Amino acid sequence: MTTFPLLAVLLPFLAAFAGLLLSRWPRGRARQSNGPAAGPAAHVGGTPADEDSARASRRAAWIAVVPTAAAAVLALWLAWGQGFAFLDGGARSVPVGDTYGAIDTGGVPISLTLQADDLSGLLGVLVTLVALAVQIYSIGYLKDDPRYPSYSAFISLFTSAMLLVVYAGDLLVLYVGWEIMGLCSYLLIGHWWEDRGNSRAAVKAFLVTRLGDVGFLFGIFVLGGAAGSFRIADVLAKVPEMSAGTLVAATMLLLAGVAGKSAQVPLHTWLPDAMAGPTPISALIHAATMVAAGIFLVARLFPAFAAARPTLDVLAVLAALGMLGAALAALAQDDLKRVLAYSTVSQLAYMAGGLATGSDTAAIFHLITHGAFKALLFLCAGVVIHHVGSNLMSQMGGLRRELPITFAATTVGFAALMGLPPFSGFFSKDAVLVAMEGALAGGLTDAAALLLYGCALATVAVTGAYATRAWLRTFFGRSRTVALPEPAPGTAHVIDTREAPPTMLVPVVLLAVPAVLLGFAGGLHLDAPVAVISVVLALLGAAVVYASWRSDPVADPARLLGPLRQPCEQAFYVDHLYAAVIARPIVALAGLVVRTDDTVVDGAVRGSGRSARGLSGLLRLAQNGNVQLYVSGLLAGVLLIVVGAVMFT
Repeated sequence: MTTFPLLAVLLPFLAAFAGLLLSRWPRGRARQSNGPAAGPAAHVGGTPADEDSARASRRAAWIAVVPTAAAAVLALWLAWGQGFAFLDGGARSVPVGDTYGAIDTGGVPISLTLQADDLSGLLGVLVTLVALAVQIYSIGYLKDDPRYPSYSAFISLFTSAMLLVVYAGDLLVLYVGWEIMGLCSYLLIGHWWEDRGNSRAAVKAFLVTRLGDVGFLFGIFVLGGAAGSFRIADVLAKVPEMSAGTLVAATMLLLAGVAGKSAQVPLHTWLPDAMAGPTPISALIHAATMVAAGIFLVARLFPAFAAARPTLDVLAVLAALGMLGAALAALAQDDLKRVLAYSTVSQLAYMAGGLATGSDTAAIFHLITHGAFKALLFLCAGVVIHHVGSNLMSQMGGLRRELPITFAATTVGFAALMGLPPFSGFFSKDAVLVAMEGALAGGLTDAAALLLYGCALATVAVTGAYATRAWLRTFFGRSRTVALPEPAPGTAHVIDTREAPPTMLVPVVLLAVPAVLLGFAGGLHLDAPVAVISVVLALLGAAVVYASWRSDPVADPARLLGPLRQPCEQAFYVDHLYAAVIARPIVALAGLVVRTDDTVVDGAVRGSGRSARGLSGLLRLAQNGNVQLYVSGLLAGVLLIVVGAVMFT
């Protein structure tokens, strides 16, 4: 069992390697066997080239799904061995794992340790099960995509990197997985890179998260240097001996990386744009990898953060601003995936708020339930988009009859998101709100605690509003899809009147089960007053939107925002602010550097060349092949020598 963490990491990594190098391998032999005739004609539809592509996709699907399923079994076994103890809030279990050597750096060594404890056991199950659902779902979603083999391989690499973060016993080993995830997000968000918007979104995600990772790396160095080790167990054991300044500096730097990976204010702007990637990737990023890594890291190093109170105050303020601002932005979006993206930013801020109040158990509980219902919502959104041919809710409507299974599953997901009983989000959100209410009596400064709790309650109402709006505009009202004429042979239909294929529906149905039941895993430790307030606020927000929609089903309930609608739709112009304050000044400075280099540095080089050419022109006048000029010059020189000799002797 001590090797299970290593095997769980290696299996999807080897699947990525095999998927990239082996999925298309027999194609070359098939073409050779076809002989010279298999030339240009092999690229025509229905020819061996298409058969090669189909075989490669089927092979890639097996290579991706089977190792991920095996990793999920190992993760479940590890979590079972730990007794799923983290959510009990009791004593932590003994980690299971091994050390596979050390790297001598000349200073603090890097320990190659992989281990599973109660926290990583839970997260390992979440990562592998969601990744498995995404891999199966992608088989149908990208059925005809010629780059499916590389896509599935990158998902496997993404899964392996997140598992490395989860099971790492050393901060620098964790950092390796942390950075590989950034690379995978870039590759997968930009999967359809032919569209410039997709490639720009991928670059934006890569750059913004890298910006946070600079601080993250320095935070690791501060903690490791103070503890004399990068082993997480050694670092946490040394926390009581560290000075307050060291802890605050280290945790503030780590918080930069957390804000980047988990899309928290002020580094949250990449996540909504990342919706340009395939919808299954959105589900993977939002539910189990990437954004979950930041929350997990704070929970993993929670004793260090708990000892740095100023950092918790900063985290509380950022969480308060993020949860309410993102919820308001979600209320004004027309793109269904962007609604869910801003919802993720808001829900992650809930988790960050729970951590800020000192309840890592409540934060991780909400992270687990959120992973289930947010993966469900994104996969349901993928079915809807696959069916309609558009991300925009203004082009949807009346789909509950055409997509009954997807409608039921989406209803479950939105109910869990709103925190309605008995769905999973109700229990986990209640735990977070209870922790925030407790912070009013101490743990945070009074202003930070009051701001956090007030914004959390307001966000509950807004969450009910935007979830109800998306539900109504997608599945109710008049159908806005327009049936197209029968396309030419070989042309794909934009609109399909059937449910999605089984490979897409089975993961949706299976994810609906934990979205309903997972809340009971944390035990029925409800605070009745807080639970009642939360449900009432959520229903109040839903009722306001429903009343507005009922009065005019064609109009968008977002009109209730009035003059705030445009700022909310633009996410309060944060991107515009960054462009004005950071991007454009940097571009202008870069232009100044280019002009300086061109006029000063290159100008000096070009000037020296012109000077040399000018001097060579003067010398060339004397070297023109005229013998009389040469003799005259010689006589003049002799005359000057004679005159000089006479005058100075």
